[in-house]
Amino acid sequence: MNNPGSKPTLQRKGSLSYRDSGVDIDAGDRLVENIKPFAKRTMRPEVLGGIGGFGALVEISKKFQEPVLVSGTDGVGTKLKLAFELGRHDTVGIDLVGMSVNDILVQGAEPLFFLDYFACGKLDVDAATEVIKGIAHGCEQAGCALIGGETAEMPGMYPTGEYDLAGFAVGIVEKAEIINGKSIEAGDVVIGLASNGAHSNGYSLIRKIISDHKIDLNQMLDGKSLSDLIMAPTRIYVKPLLALMKSITVKGMAHITGGGLLENVPRVLPENVVAQLDSNKWLTPAMFHWLRETGNVAPQEMYRTFNCGIGMVVIVAFQDADAALSHLNASGERATVIGMIRARQGTEAQTQVV
Repeated sequence: MNNPGSKPTLQRKGSLSYRDSGVDIDAGDRLVENIKPFAKRTMRPEVLGGIGGFGALVEISKKFQEPVLVSGTDGVGTKLKLAFELGRHDTVGIDLVGMSVNDILVQGAEPLFFLDYFACGKLDVDAATEVIKGIAHGCEQAGCALIGGETAEMPGMYPTGEYDLAGFAVGIVEKAEIINGKSIEAGDVVIGLASNGAHSNGYSLIRKIISDHKIDLNQMLDGKSLSDLIMAPTRIYVKPLLALMKSITVKGMAHITGGGLLENVPRVLPENVVAQLDSNKWLTPAMFHWLRETGNVAPQEMYRTFNCGIGMVVIVAFQDADAALSHLNASGERATVIGMIRARQGTEAQTQVV
């Protein structure tokens, strides 16, 4: 007990601190300081504040008459296991952003802001800084602000050197301009935008193929190492497609994530039509051929697990197809017509790759 009038003892001899339990508050503070300049580059005029507060304030731009908020959340999945093994933490942050902003983009939404959640057993400030630099880079690509997040150090929850990532994006769209696929009809054109690789889907199968066949990821394929091909980040399609929507009526879009081409395209189609895709119309990257042959994966399984080279599908009217292709390719995308919309016969599958 302290004597009356004496100053309270801050810490008794032999007493425990938070750091003794495995949580280093100072490391967390260093991380926040490290990432502030990267987050600052992503700011938008709607943001009313910076990193470090209890909450972030974002106002709705006056340019919208009937603004609708669109939200999406996602993670990176087991691609993180390869990031740990390879010691490559610079691109998974881009994956994290891409998975959410591409999802809300398909409804016509312009991404406004992004929040991340980084959880680990023991905080490695250098690795975490690389991850969040990647998140900021992804936000720059998408034109959205990185307004905050959470870094959780939880001893005993994760193995040494590992972490988990989750993210949350909010976008905005004019109510009258929401893209819902309802106007898609037979005769419309399906345009495919090339992916950077597997993006963030199918990595449990990729890792099993690598493990089962004891693959050396330093080996070369198509002029690049397998590690480079497999860790290539998710392509972010936001800016070119937002620009396209200002000049051409886009009827529907599908972000090709888990479920591949076969299960994502039907999510934007009316029940009375089918998207018939011709696999000869696009270049399937060498990595997907390698996965199929090395893992002895059936073609249908490939199309329902991976994007197989098409990261985003855009559906437009036949008369708008040439203009859409010209715009997208001039914007730096590799876009091509990969199929057509036709009438559905009975209960046949709504996406067919021939």
